[in-house]
Amino acid sequence: MSQDEKPNKPSALHVRKGVDGGHDGLSGKRLVPSDPDNSSGESGKTIARRRPLTASELIEGILAGDRVLLARAITLIESGSPEHQDLAQEILTEVLPRRVKSVRVGITGVPGAGKSTFIEALGTGLTAKGHKVAVTAVDPSSTLTGGSILGDKTRMEKLAADPNAFIRPSPSGGTLGGVARKTRETILLFEAAGYDVILVETVGVGQSEVLVRSMVDFFLVMLLAGAGDELQGIKKGVVEIADAVLVNKADGAGTLAAQQARAELERVLHYLRPATDGWRTHAFHSSARTGEGVMDMWSVVERYVEITRQSGKFDHRRMDQERQWMRDLVKTGLEDLYKSHPAVRSQLAVLEEKVARGDLPATTAAKLLLEAFLRQSNQT
Repeated sequence: MSQDEKPNKPSALHVRKGVDGGHDGLSGKRLVPSDPDNSSGESGKTIARRRPLTASELIEGILAGDRVLLARAITLIESGSPEHQDLAQEILTEVLPRRVKSVRVGITGVPGAGKSTFIEALGTGLTAKGHKVAVTAVDPSSTLTGGSILGDKTRMEKLAADPNAFIRPSPSGGTLGGVARKTRETILLFEAAGYDVILVETVGVGQSEVLVRSMVDFFLVMLLAGAGDELQGIKKGVVEIADAVLVNKADGAGTLAAQQARAELERVLHYLRPATDGWRTHAFHSSARTGEGVMDMWSVVERYVEITRQSGKFDHRRMDQERQWMRDLVKTGLEDLYKSHPAVRSQLAVLEEKVARGDLPATTAAKLLLEAFLRQSNQT
């Protein structure tokens, strides 16, 4: 069939014109073709986009529990635009004193441990008990393209459809341990919107998961039975900061292995220093697929919260986390200021090349860059 004889029908391979600009109500122009098939070759006409909302409108919507406006506010937080950041900080300042009391639970584990299945089972169980549950599922960002998988809504279909639950996949931006730089601000908005249980699912396990510990009240590590000796080092490093260890997939042929793994972990935990003063870390087993042991895990969290609130450890940890958050933001701000400094930019590439060739020690190059940064900063 010749080119002229090909039928003019929609095809899965036909690329339609997309949109230019933002999403979730942020700035951006939307273009539509001048004719239905976009065959004229014209660039199209501009149609009105959603009106950007004011801080007052977003604050009112968040406090009322409007999930659409909550999503738009989180998009502002994740945006790199200075204009959006100013608006986001205004919103955060206003909603900060109006948050509900919440319990923040970090959940991490080895790949294939069933974290998403467990979170969906736990989340639906909690909403059935009258809780409002928010999940921030931090996905890995590619260090090459910055792209993210962001697949947790598809893995938690039942929970995503629950009116008392809110799932927000969030790209990690390549930060250490897969923890999104804006996760803390997102948690604050969740609490302002009335969500009293915040579940933070993180990517993988490892030494960097201490960052997750710095933003949650209770830290749960999920493991698999018979995962191999190669995981022992990972287990040890992360188990030391856990408030509970859960061996998942204790069902069918894997039941006995899970029970044996739990018993082995329990013996090991007996000799480790607890991650939280006044609380003894224990090992448990569950089947997220069948639901067995899932809500028992929540009973453990409730007992932990009761004990730590009575001792004052709960509030003390929260205050320490807020102080550390401020320090981290200052460090990030100073690093950004340093990288954008004209004196640094003018010398950085040359000095890096000298260090790479072995012509200059890294310590000397760093000293020269810092001196240039400070010298020009003092002059201004």
